[in-house]
Amino acid sequence: MIAIVDYDTGNLRSVENCLRRLGADYVVSSDAEVIAGAGRVILPGVGEAATAMRNLHARGLPGVIGSLRQPVLGICIGLQLMCRHSEEGDTECMGIFDTRVRRFEGAGPDLKIPHMGWNTIEHLSTPLLKGIREGEFVYFVHSYAPDPCEQTVATTVYGRPFSAAIARENFYGTQFHPEKSGGVGERIMRNFLTL
Repeated sequence: MIAIVDYDTGNLRSVENCLRRLGADYVVSSDAEVIAGAGRVILPGVGEAATAMRNLHARGLPGVIGSLRQPVLGICIGLQLMCRHSEEGDTECMGIFDTRVRRFEGAGPDLKIPHMGWNTIEHLSTPLLKGIREGEFVYFVHSYAPDPCEQTVATTVYGRPFSAAIARENFYGTQFHPEKSGGVGERIMRNFLTL
């Protein structure tokens, strides 16, 4: 059973729809015991970091998530909350990944904020991205992104290089939305289900 963490952020339904298409058993929950007892955990999210972190704290979940030993996947803001700090709202995050999240700086008409749409991922090095080729396109919607770090397992460039995916032990995160990334994203989600 997969637990999708419900903490009042967007994209829960798109993650549910993806898992349903893959035939996966899942539950949407904010209950710490359900999350701790799940075989896999997905921390989705579209929203603002400070509010999202407050919502996690209100449910008593940061410590629970940080102590999980099963595979955990953070998506978009879910990944950002697993980092050390976000510039968005000057937010202290969970610190699972040792990097900070910074806002994109606009640099002309080709670099609109938010970064929205398809972009490539490069320098792939994780079982989560098994079978994905260098330069594949995935779907992004974000104004902030984690800096590259030792735990970075895929990068993208949008004005500056950033971590498109990060992994450490049983924790994985994608800045892009695999559930909205067509066949490439479906392969990534299948990989997560078999980690």
